[in-house]
Amino acid sequence: MKARDYLWCALNLMLDREELLEQLCPGCRQKAEEACCPVCGAPAGETTGSQNASFDQERFERLMRGERV
Repeated sequence: MKARDYLWCALNLMLDREELLEQLCPGCRQKAEEACCPVCGAPAGETTGSQNASFDQERFERLMRGERV
């Protein structure tokens, strides 16, 4: 496919989504437009990333300053 074909497909996907959203009531439309986790559906702003329990922040900062550990 050429670049213009990808653009045509992307534009039509956007138009199809907008057409589906227009069929929803205002409350459902607002909820459908919110960014959410694709797995659990939680709002994206409420998700937290995992933390490495063995990560030593103090050691990392010493190494960043060029100190020997």
